Amino acid sequence: MSVDVELAKLTAKEYASDQDVRWCPGCGDYSILAQTKKVMAQLGIPKEKLVVVSGIGCSSRFPYYLDTYGVHGIHGRAPAVASGIKIARPDLHVWVATGDGDALSIGGNHFLHAIRRNIDINILLFNNRIYGLTKGQYSPTSEKGKKTRSSPNGSIDYPLQPLSVAIGAEATFVARTHDVNVKHLSEMLERAASHKGTSFVEVYQNCNIFNHNAYEYATGKATRDETTIVLEHGRPLIFGKERDKGIRLNGLSPEIVQVGNGIKEDDLLFHDERAAEPTLAYMLSRMYHPTFPEPIGVFRAIERPTYEDMLEDQMRAAVAAKGEGTIEDLLNAGDTWIVE
Repeated sequence: MSVDVELAKLTAKEYASDQDVRWCPGCGDYSILAQTKKVMAQLGIPKEKLVVVSGIGCSSRFPYYLDTYGVHGIHGRAPAVASGIKIARPDLHVWVATGDGDALSIGGNHFLHAIRRNIDINILLFNNRIYGLTKGQYSPTSEKGKKTRSSPNGSIDYPLQPLSVAIGAEATFVARTHDVNVKHLSEMLERAASHKGTSFVEVYQNCNIFNHNAYEYATGKATRDETTIVLEHGRPLIFGKERDKGIRLNGLSPEIVQVGNGIKEDDLLFHDERAAEPTLAYMLSRMYHPTFPEPIGVFRAIERPTYEDMLEDQMRAAVAAKGEGTIEDLLNAGDTWIVE
């Protein structure tokens, strides 16, 4: 006799581990952690079906603070570890917590290949534009001219734009949010978790010790309406306190226009997150302050077969054609030698 047992729904608090959270007071990571626990509870994901993988950095303490399975990997290799876990156990929900240094410097290669393969993992990139754990060196996303302990005369590196890198690698889900807008952050995490394939979410996150107010222009109440633009699928790109400014295409380039005086909403660029061609999504990822308002929201959300599903299809076809096979058969296949 079978008995259906309804599992009790977990709360956000029940996803918290017994470890003391050791981020600096005021760090934006607290907000990301809180909203991640909230989303996991809302989605009803069993804790034993969750794995959080990280590399090295302040963000990479994430697995310690969640009462789920976790792997604290080595610097930059979290996407590779997460890929292996998902391929071996497709039934698990696999998350990657990484930072701008961990993912885009030593981890750049792993980051790219996980995305291009479209493995069903969720990558959260905490972008504070600085190396916080190692005390304030400039990172791959630090702005040109940034003065830090490792660039006292100003960085001469051109910064990477994480969303541009992800879209260039054909990511199937790309979004941006920031730590202080908890409603928007929660919405982006929920959208990412529900996506089938690699989801990538860049979170603008404040490091109040080594790069305080790096995103004040995008998060401050006095400025955010003029410096950010919220992406809504099927809607025109409008921004401003009075919602009187918009983005339209001038040839192949975006330009800011004033709505009114002959310019209507229908003249503006309309956002299409489901477009198969990534050109417009890439263009949006190249819009950044102070030249343009910076887009937040979902840039791209398309469907494409995942790596693990295609791998499973290949294995089933091979077994159907040649049988199960054994390790002994594999070791003795082809040319073999006996060494005496």
